[in-house]
Amino acid sequence: KAACGIGAITSDHVGRAVIDNEKCVSCGQCMVSCPFGAISDKSQIFQLSHALRDGDKIIAIVAPAYISQFGDDVTPGKFKTALQVLGFSDVHEVAFGADVGAISEAHHYAKEVATGNLPFLLTSCCPSWSMMAKKLFPEQANCISMALTPMTLTARLVKHHQPGAKVAFIGPCAAKKLEAMRSDVRSEVDFVLTFEEMAGIFAARHIDVENLKEDPHGINDASSDGRNFAVSGGVAKAVVNVINEKHPDREIKVANAEGLRDCRKLLMAAKAGKYNGYLLEGMACPGGCVAGAGTMQSIKKSAAVVGMYAKQAEHQTATGTHHVAELDKLVD
Repeated sequence: KAACGIGAITSDHVGRAVIDNEKCVSCGQCMVSCPFGAISDKSQIFQLSHALRDGDKIIAIVAPAYISQFGDDVTPGKFKTALQVLGFSDVHEVAFGADVGAISEAHHYAKEVATGNLPFLLTSCCPSWSMMAKKLFPEQANCISMALTPMTLTARLVKHHQPGAKVAFIGPCAAKKLEAMRSDVRSEVDFVLTFEEMAGIFAARHIDVENLKEDPHGINDASSDGRNFAVSGGVAKAVVNVINEKHPDREIKVANAEGLRDCRKLLMAAKAGKYNGYLLEGMACPGGCVAGAGTMQSIKKSAAVVGMYAKQAEHQTATGTHHVAELDKLVD
């Protein structure tokens, strides 16, 4: 109950914990906090395993927080090899969807907030944050950015180039499972697995990821800012950097919150008029996506290694990657 920042967990008449689904936003923090392991989400390991066995063309899209999740010596190239051994046709990084999303949110801010049409803009990449805003602050729901999440943008780009392929998202976030069930997303994302579930598949297949051969091509090109979406504050920073490039005359103010309890406080203050003109970034998990319910390492370590990985990117900002040209194809 203490772990739920939205107050969705109560007790029934005999003292058993009950989740109020009208309030729940599927962040998964209760799963990792329950001392008895009594809470679980719905797994798609069975469905994915059968699809791989049947030879379906399945492309993995991987959240940038995968770095060091499967061992300190697991490079992007080794991780790609491991997924190909399982039967995945190809592997892409969700960070390039983050690049496109940052540009979309920057345009939205410049068009709506900077001109006074909206009092503020909420980032849209965290589904639990967006869901909380819609449930608790319906009058401000129009202030949520229209940008698709990095998972959906990446999946849409993959299917645009490879019609007929199926897409499996692999990341630390439990809320992505609920997002993928939405009617406007289910045609884009076919499977969602957490890092913990992926580790279970590697173990079941006796795949020693650390000792596999390196794929020389790695995963793909994404910007430093796109990879830093995984860490609290990274989304806002990416959007600000795009605005500074595209609209240097526009001043942008930013506030962010991590953890649903603080996210709720931020939205209450925004509703009261304290953040007019701001870009508001919310992350349901304390620390950002790196602290999702499906992560397997400490938040501090994950944030540090993601930061180092981001510095290896060829481009700093989203506007420097070739995926920018794909924006019109993704948002129609």
